[in-house]
Amino acid sequence: MILASNAFNQNEMIPKKYTCQGENISPGLKLPIMSDKAKTIALIMDDPDAPSGTFVHWVLYNMPAYNFEIDENFPKKEKLIDGTLQGKNDFDDIGYDGPCPPPGSTHRYYFKVYGVDKFLDLPAGATKKQLEAAMKGHIVEQAELIGLYRKS
Repeated sequence: MILASNAFNQNEMIPKKYTCQGENISPGLKLPIMSDKAKTIALIMDDPDAPSGTFVHWVLYNMPAYNFEIDENFPKKEKLIDGTLQGKNDFDDIGYDGPCPPPGSTHRYYFKVYGVDKFLDLPAGATKKQLEAAMKGHIVEQAELIGLYRKS
């Protein structure tokens, strides 16, 4: 499975537009084609290089598995019309908040997508930890895309 973006390639710099120094909107993502076993899609974006430990930037789940992309500037809503839910990131916001590392060092941002074999019984606003617990034993596929960012 391959996760891709129209904004950057694997291990390349994330454009400023998608960060706290720009418009702070989510990049478009091209999702892998899921097997018939996947009923929903979940996504976690985090920064393992944050000074205080892994910092979560985006939590999304229960997206119908027939979706092939996540549009740029994805709405920052708890629940979308198709049933997709978004959780809280470590900024204590719903939806995507882009890279915003301390000046100086380059950080890695992991966009991880999961094919899940069921609808997850989680309310909107769940945390990464809650999502990972709900997905345990139900992930049938996964892929990741790593982007880099350095605040100047």
